Amino acid sequence: MKITGLYQQLMACNKCPLMFKPVVSGRPVMSSVMLIGQAPGVKEPLLMRPFAWTAGKTMFKWFQQAWGVDEETFRSRAYMAAVCRCYPGKNPRGGDRVPADNEIANCRAWLSAEFKILQPRLVLAVGKLAIRQFVEFEKLNEVVGRVISVEKFGQQLDVVPFPHPSGASTWHRMEPGKTLLQQALALTARHPAFIKTFA
Repeated sequence: MKITGLYQQLMACNKCPLMFKPVVSGRPVMSSVMLIGQAPGVKEPLLMRPFAWTAGKTMFKWFQQAWGVDEETFRSRAYMAAVCRCYPGKNPRGGDRVPADNEIANCRAWLSAEFKILQPRLVLAVGKLAIRQFVEFEKLNEVVGRVISVEKFGQQLDVVPFPHPSGASTWHRMEPGKTLLQQALALTARHPAFIKTFA
């Protein structure tokens, strides 16, 4: 199957009754670089693209400053996915609801299918939920600023963990988070798959 055919199936997914439609995903581009986020926020379904609001502005500012890659270029050359592709809704205690294990499992089938088609060599995992799909850790400073080689969905690849660019998080604005974020950006820029994709 081609990535465009899988994308059409993904956009029609209706597996999780507690998730809010529509499905949000990046463009169906063939790329060896994938960015995997956590789940759409409340604004992303309106704008129909991942990282479309405040957190996205922060993330793409990181990319522009570190790599000279603007938002449009990144979206057109890297495949943007997420642990869950629908908005989970609000948590009554504040913030967005964390997706349930069965919702994560439902969306994992889409991620597995994407991996089989794309065969990515580099995954940028953004936020704790995304990073934990590839590596176990307790604190972000154990994994951010490193390249971690893993096998996932039958593919050997490198993962570069990133903090979530949420305005609610101070981790990436304070030490050691500021320095570790810059290390993650620098390591990404030197990766062969990144160089091939964005040269």
